This record gives sequence, structure tokens and C-alpha cells, in this order.
Amino acid sequence: MPAELIGAHMPTAGGLDKAVRNGKEIGCTAIQVFTSSPQQWKAKDVTTEMADAFNLARKETGIGDNVVSHDSYLINLSALDEELRQKSKNGLRGEILRCHTYGIPYVVSHMGAHMGQGVDVGVAKVAELTNEILDETPDDVTLLMETTAGQGSVLNSKFEELAHILELCNGHKRLGVCLDTCHVFSAGYDLRTAEAYEQTFADFERIVGFDRLKAVHCNDSKFPFDARKDRHEHLGDGEIGPTAFECLVNDERMKRIPILVETPEAETMHSVNVARLWAWEKK
Repeated sequence: MPAELIGAHMPTAGGLDKAVRNGKEIGCTAIQVFTSSPQQWKAKDVTTEMADAFNLARKETGIGDNVVSHDSYLINLSALDEELRQKSKNGLRGEILRCHTYGIPYVVSHMGAHMGQGVDVGVAKVAELTNEILDETPDDVTLLMETTAGQGSVLNSKFEELAHILELCNGHKRLGVCLDTCHVFSAGYDLRTAEAYEQTFADFERIVGFDRLKAVHCNDSKFPFDARKDRHEHLGDGEIGPTAFECLVNDERMKRIPILVETPEAETMHSVNVARLWAWEKK
């Protein structure tokens, strides 16, 4: 059974409701959005009018609950500076609360970087604040840890780190994973052939558990395998190539998991990349 939820990270100029409608126009059945600027700590309050317009757009387009939010790039739950760490906690907590108001069921987060403290310390600090955040936020929003490319001291480039955070959070039901194809490829998980794709997802199942996978960021890579660099390329045009994405959209396990494009040149190329995913499905 091919994937049913294919979409893209949609620009939100003009409001989240416009992002939903624009997504529908380019063939999306799921979308990702920012609920606030990813480069600022301060966020506008969500008004009743904003939430109502967003929910009407979801209903009229049929996109419904198939919406994912991405948190601020500033957040680091394992920061060295405790003030920044608490600011990060409050920022992610605020993102979850905004999603609760909008009715968005998932928030994707990069979680943090250990900044020289070491992976074990960084993971423990992330888990500590993650537990606090989940305890302080509503039950209708699930937090998704994003896989990373392994650049610098950024955490969660290895499946074992995701599994460790899950363990430290006692397998919290509202903690899942968003897998980024460019990031895992850059971090040393191959996807270029059908065999490599199957092995990578078998490793994910063994170490993390497929039940924790709630979203996929679907991006090719500008840099070669295991480069530890995060640069997205249009689907099929980069170092990963088309086979991985053909496997992805025809993987029956992905049938109801949002597959979301985050490639460059959103205004002109998201429609092209979304169309490629639909075209790669075996009818």
C-alpha cells in the first residue's frame, strides 16, 4: 500500500490557514509549518480568529489532522548555560501549547547539542527537560525528536541516542521520532539502494522501534554519504538518488505517516518535489 500522506513544509506568510490552502494547491495531503519565527524566542499569541481560520482551512482542504509543526532553531535542551537551557525549555513548551491551541498533533524538534559536555551528559540533560515539558503540556500534542546529520556536537544523529532518550523518559507515549532522510544519510545510514534502505529501517526498528516513527522529512543530500553535513537537495537530484524515495512512498509501513519535503526554493520547487513523490508511487 503506497503512502497517502505526502506534502511539504509550507511558508506561512499570510497565516497558517494560507499555508494549508497553498499546500493543497500543490498536491499536499499533509503539511508542516512554523507557528512562529524559527529564529526568534518571542512568539505571537494565537488568537481565536487565527485558530478558527486554520481549522476551517484544514476542514475545507481535507488535510485535517495531517499537520506537523517545527519548533525554533534556537532551542537547545542540553545547553551549557542554564539560563539558555531554561529558555529553551520554555520555548519548546510554548510551541507545544501553541500547537494545542491550533489543534496540531505533532511538534518536531532538533532537541539540542551537547556543546562539548559529551553525548551521555547531553542526552541526560535533554531527557530531563523533555520529561518536564511533557508533564507540563496537554496530552493531545506529541513531541518528535528529529534525526540529525551529526554535525558538530548536535545530538540524535545515531538511533542509539534516540533510544536512550526514550528510555530515560520511560517510553513516554507522547515522545516519538521524525526521521530526516538527508540527515540520516549524512550521519552514516545508507539509503541509496533498496537493500540499503531496508537495512537502515531494520536498524531503526531494532534500536528505536517503528511505532515511534510519526513523521518523515523527505530530502535528498547535497553532500556525500557520511559527510556529517546538513544540506538538502531536490529529490532524486542529490547524493541519495531516486531509489530511496521510491522505496519510501511504496513502503506499506509509511501509509499513514506524513512524508514532508523540506527542499530548497520552496515557492517554485515544492510543487515539483511533491509531484515527484506521487509519481514514484506504484499504482
